[in-house]
Amino acid sequence: MNDLNTTVKVYDSPEECFEALLERVSKSYSEEEIQRVKKAYSIAAEAHAEQKRLSGEPYIMHPLNVALILSKLGMDDDSVVSAILHDTVEDTKITYDDVKSIFGQTVADLVEGVTKIGKVPLQTREEQQAENIRKMLLAMSRDIRVIIIKLADRLHNMRTLMFKPEQRRREIALETIEIYAPIAHRLGIRPIKEELEDLSISYLDPVAYHEIEENLEAQSRSRNEYLEDVKTRINERVQTLVSGAQVSGRIKSVHGIYRKMYMRNKNFDEIYDIYAVRIIVESVIDCYNCLGVIHDMFKPIPGRFKDYISTPKPNMYQSLHTTVLGKEGIPFEVQIRTWDMHHTAEYGIAAHWKYKLGVNGTQKFEERLAWIRQLLESQSDSENVEDIVSTIKSDLVPEEVFVFTPKGDVFNLPMGATVIDFAYAIHSAVGNKMVGAKVDGRIVPLDYNVKTGEIVEVITSSAQGKGPSRDWLKIVKTSQARAKIRQWYKKEKREENIIEGRNEVEKEFKRNFIRLTNEQYEEFILKIAERQHCKTLDDFYAAIGYGGISLMRMMPKIKEDYAKLTKTDEPVITITPVKKRTKSNEGVVVEGIDNCLIKFSRCCNPLPGDDIIGFITRGHGVSVHTRNCTNVPADISKAGEPERWVTAYWDNNTKEDFKCTLSIYCLNRIGMLADISNLLAGMRIMINDLSTRNTKDGRAIIMVTVSVNGVEHLNSLVAKLQKVEGVLTIERSGV
Repeated sequence: MNDLNTTVKVYDSPEECFEALLERVSKSYSEEEIQRVKKAYSIAAEAHAEQKRLSGEPYIMHPLNVALILSKLGMDDDSVVSAILHDTVEDTKITYDDVKSIFGQTVADLVEGVTKIGKVPLQTREEQQAENIRKMLLAMSRDIRVIIIKLADRLHNMRTLMFKPEQRRREIALETIEIYAPIAHRLGIRPIKEELEDLSISYLDPVAYHEIEENLEAQSRSRNEYLEDVKTRINERVQTLVSGAQVSGRIKSVHGIYRKMYMRNKNFDEIYDIYAVRIIVESVIDCYNCLGVIHDMFKPIPGRFKDYISTPKPNMYQSLHTTVLGKEGIPFEVQIRTWDMHHTAEYGIAAHWKYKLGVNGTQKFEERLAWIRQLLESQSDSENVEDIVSTIKSDLVPEEVFVFTPKGDVFNLPMGATVIDFAYAIHSAVGNKMVGAKVDGRIVPLDYNVKTGEIVEVITSSAQGKGPSRDWLKIVKTSQARAKIRQWYKKEKREENIIEGRNEVEKEFKRNFIRLTNEQYEEFILKIAERQHCKTLDDFYAAIGYGGISLMRMMPKIKEDYAKLTKTDEPVITITPVKKRTKSNEGVVVEGIDNCLIKFSRCCNPLPGDDIIGFITRGHGVSVHTRNCTNVPADISKAGEPERWVTAYWDNNTKEDFKCTLSIYCLNRIGMLADISNLLAGMRIMINDLSTRNTKDGRAIIMVTVSVNGVEHLNSLVAKLQKVEGVLTIERSGV
C-alpha cells in the first residue's frame, strides 16, 4: 500500500530526516546509488547552511522532505538526488556545471528543469502565467521526472504553508488546485493529487473545510461500524469464489466531499458514498467475477457503473466502479481491480521507476504522455495568451466522458464536450468536413454535449468549399478542436479573415465611440498590432478573423489608449505624502498618502479581494487598478514615471457594495432573462443595469451590472449563474 496516505511525520532535525530517507532508499537502491544520495545531502547541507525557512527551521529540511516524498513514490536515484539539490543552483553559489561534473548530465538537467519552471502566479499578468505554463509543459515533454519532482516540492510547500502571509497562502492554494492538482491527476498520482486538493481547500475555504472535518469526526463511529459490516459480508462471499482477494475500505478526500456539498448544493447528510470499498484480486477475470458477486449481494444503482478496465482513463487508471445500495438503503461505492491496476492507481506514472522500467518508455508509457504533446501543439497557433491559459486549465480538468464510434473505438473527452469535439478527436479532416452528427442513431444539434457510453456517428460532406464554421469556436470545449478550427481558417481563408477582422474592429470602434482620422487610425491600430506580436495590419486583422486574437478582451486597453491619445494635457496635482495610513471613503488605503481622491479604473473594475495598486493621475487623484490589469506594467521599476505607482490595499473593515458588469453568453431561449433575474433577486443582489443582444449564431449576450461586496461574493454569484440552464460562459468586464 502507498504510505503517502499515512499521517505525515514531522522531523525535528535534518539528521533525523536524512536517516529516514536513507532507511527507505536502502531497501531498493544499490550501494553506489546510496552513496550518490549521501554525497548530494553533504553538498546541499553545506550550500544551504546559513539559510532558514519562514518557520525558522534549517532550509535543508525542505529539499530533504521533497526527496522523502519521492522515495515513497519509488522514484529512482537521479530523481531523489535532484530533489535534494533542486534549490542549490537557484539559491546558492553552486552552478549547473558543478552539478553536472559531480552527478552527471541527467541530474543537472533535472535540477535546471525544476528551477526553470519557477512559479505559475495566478495573480499576475496572463502573459507571465502562459509563459510559465509553457516552460512547465516543455520540461515535462523532455523528462516527466521534472514535474514529478515539482509536485513533491509543491506538496511539501503546501504542508508548511501556514508560515506564509494570508494573501500569499490563498494565491498559492489557488495556483495549486487549478494547476498542480490536475497535473498530478493526469499523471495518475492519486495520493499527491488528493492531499494537494485538501490542503488547498483548507486555505481557500477554511470554514467549509473544518465543517466537513467536524462532520466526519462526529459520524466516524457509526459510519466505520457500517463500513466494517459491509467489508466483512463482502469478504465472506468473495473468498468463496476468488481466493486471496483483499477487501479494504477508504474514506473519500475532503475535497471530494466539498465538491459534492458546495458545487452540487448538497448537505453533508445527503452525501452517503463518503466511503468506498475496494477489492483487489489477481486477474481481470476475477474482477468481473467479483462484480457479479457484488451485484448479487446488493442492488446496483442505474447509471453508476463504470468499466475503466476495458476503457482506461487518460492517465491509464483501470478499475471497475459500481455504486450499490446496502440493506439499510445507504449507497456506497465498490472499486474492483487487479494488483497491477492498483499499483498504477496509487503511483501513477511514478510506477515506471518504482518497478525499474527506466526512462526509455514502452509504447504504453509514451501513450500516457501524449496529452502533454497535444497541449503544446494546441497552443502553438494561438496568439491569445489568455486563451492558452484557459485551455490548458480546461484540458487538465479531471472529469471525462467516454464516447464510442459506430465501429466500437472509444475516445476520452472532457465533461461538456460536444459532437464537434468528438469529430476533431477522431481526426482534423473529419472535423473540417463535419455537417452533422447522430447519437445512438438520432440526429442531434452540433452543440449537443456527449455522455459516457453514447455511440456517436459523424456525418461529413466532401462538397467544395466546405469547412468548419467560425461559430464553432464558441461551442467547442477542447483546445484540440479549437486549435484545429483556427488552423483551417488561418490556412484556407486568409483574405476572408482580413475582411472579417477589419469589419469587427470598425464595428467595435463605432460601438465604443472611438473616432480617429485616417492617419491617426493607422498609427493607433499598428501599435495595438505590435503588442499582439503581429508584423502587419493584415496579420492583425487575419488573427482577429480566424479567432486567434479576441478583440473583446482587448477593448478595455484600447479604450484606455484612446483616452490618453485624445485627452488634453492637464496640470499634475501635487499630493503630499504622510507617514500614517488612512482609509479613504471608498474603502481603499493608499500607503503614504492622506485625504486623496480615489477613482476606480474602468479598465479593470477592481473589487475587494482583488490585488490592487494605485496610480497618481493628472487632476483626478489616485486611480486604482488590479495588479493583473493590462495597464499595469509587469515591472513597475522599468515603467515610465515609476514614482507615480503607489501601494494600495483594501480596508478590511469596508462594508460598501461595488458595481461589477458581467457578460453572460447563453442560449437564446424563452425564460432565460427571467431565470437570471429571479436568481439575482433570490440572492438579494441589486441590478443596476441590464441589456441583451442577439448574436448571429442564435445565441444571446446578457450584460448585467450588479452590486457586490467583493470577489468572493462575485464568485459565489457566478457559480450559481453557471448552473442556469443554457448559460455557456460568463466573463467579468474589464478583467
